[in-house]
Amino acid sequence: MNVLDAIQSRKSIRAFTDQQVPRAVVEEILEFSQRAPSGTNTQPWHVYVCTGAVQQAISDDVLALLAAGKASSYADHDYYPDVWNDIHRDRRRAVGWGLYGLLGIEKGDREGSARQAARNFKFFDAPVGLFITVDSYLARGNWADAGMYCQTLMLAARGFGLHTCAQAAWISFQEPIFRHLGIPDDQALVTGMSLGYADDGAIENTLVSEREVISNVAHFRGFDAAS
Repeated sequence: MNVLDAIQSRKSIRAFTDQQVPRAVVEEILEFSQRAPSGTNTQPWHVYVCTGAVQQAISDDVLALLAAGKASSYADHDYYPDVWNDIHRDRRRAVGWGLYGLLGIEKGDREGSARQAARNFKFFDAPVGLFITVDSYLARGNWADAGMYCQTLMLAARGFGLHTCAQAAWISFQEPIFRHLGIPDDQALVTGMSLGYADDGAIENTLVSEREVISNVAHFRGFDAAS
């Protein structure tokens, strides 16, 4: 698979098969991921990989906290803003309702939306979970580096026929994640991620989120208009 095919085929998978991913394959993906760029080659990321009993323990503890209403907010971690502007809010809503529409979850169906949200914390049945962190003292440029690492990892996974789903939802439940994985307190969670083989029969995996046209995001200066 060439890089353009990997970019085009990468999407957030929300239903995985139970086919296991060998550790050797995960390690090879991570070897490629280490080629991600970073400012002055600081490589500020750490990645914690879990499967089996450890992965299940994280899932169980987080689901218990979710059921007890003990999630922290994204704003508590300075991860997302308290209030979105119109364009970003509308994009969030569009992808959310696109997913819910496929799953038959109607507006106002709190039980259905909660049930789907909880799927995050089962890793969408993926056999491998990853958690990417950076040292807490680092600044937003280093977080951007970690983002480039995540993108490189997701594209590398496509090269092995695997899919991923990057999941900010884990941010709200850091304590059990850090405890089960032995993550030091001086690190900060960037994102969680599910890794595995896509369930091609799952309707939610037919969702392809829209992208803005280039003219809305790219700003060219100094180019000849005819070029």
